[in-house]
Amino acid sequence: MRKKKTEKVSFYKFFKKFPDEQSARLYFEKERWGKAGRHCPHCGSIRTVEVKNEKPAPYRCKDCRKHFSVRTKSVLAESNIPLNKWLLAVFLITTNLKCVSSYKLARDIDVTQKTAWFLAHRIRKVYEDQAETKLDSPIEADETYMGGKYANMHTSKKPRMIGAGPQDKTPVVAVKSRKTKKIKAKVTKPVSSITLQNMVQGAVKEGSTVYTDQNAGYKGLAKKNYKHESVNHSVGEHIKDQAHTNGVESFWSIMKRGYVGVYHQMSEKHLQRYVDEYVGRHNGRQESTMEQISGVVQSMLGKRLKYRELTEEKVIDNRGRL
Repeated sequence: MRKKKTEKVSFYKFFKKFPDEQSARLYFEKERWGKAGRHCPHCGSIRTVEVKNEKPAPYRCKDCRKHFSVRTKSVLAESNIPLNKWLLAVFLITTNLKCVSSYKLARDIDVTQKTAWFLAHRIRKVYEDQAETKLDSPIEADETYMGGKYANMHTSKKPRMIGAGPQDKTPVVAVKSRKTKKIKAKVTKPVSSITLQNMVQGAVKEGSTVYTDQNAGYKGLAKKNYKHESVNHSVGEHIKDQAHTNGVESFWSIMKRGYVGVYHQMSEKHLQRYVDEYVGRHNGRQESTMEQISGVVQSMLGKRLKYRELTEEKVIDNRGRL
């Protein structure tokens, strides 16, 4: 079966399509309100009017008398970044397989690195809704570890670590459907039979066939109404009939290339958002460029991420609780 050919748009053509604030604003409004027409995000009324003075916002509701814009109650709220720069950032993050760093993004859309970093995290917030329904059989499940090596750490940080190896890093677990090619992934700490099996139960339909490696944490899946087969990587076994994890491992390889070649570091605090970004980009790769952009823009509604949330310190215990 031939793959569906999707229409890709170059950066040059995309920039020509949205060269200024007005063109970007019309696009955001079309994606948000569509054929139903403009309505108040505060009370839902369609009795809205434009105001001559766009401050504090270009529209006003006749019923609740509140002002609003296409940014209201979305991830765009209280952002002073022009909408065409928002669109360019969405394009760059969505279409680059391994993404772009905040330094590169800052140069491309002409903002400060701090602004680009905050903007990129708000776009990652949009990606937090992974595949809505549970994934269908056959399934591949695998875990990986993200982070630098203990031996490469600065001397001042080494005493805080208990040991080397995987203990240095943050585990991430992913499940992938071979049928739909969709992935779900989650930062899971610690890695145990409970966390691994809960991940599968929460993301995969009951009765599905689940292929894993030799990790003992998956062994209880058969008792939870799943068909479980595994391969033993430790003895050089990578494929046994239909049992292998090559598909989900290809996802890890892309993410780790982004880690090493683009970001260089993903803190444990923000790692789930980076994982969501790679999952969202992977799950939308069969769509055209404009379909991908549209999906991101439509998912901005109801999302919010404040700078304070990104920078405040959080203490997490050994069970992953705040």
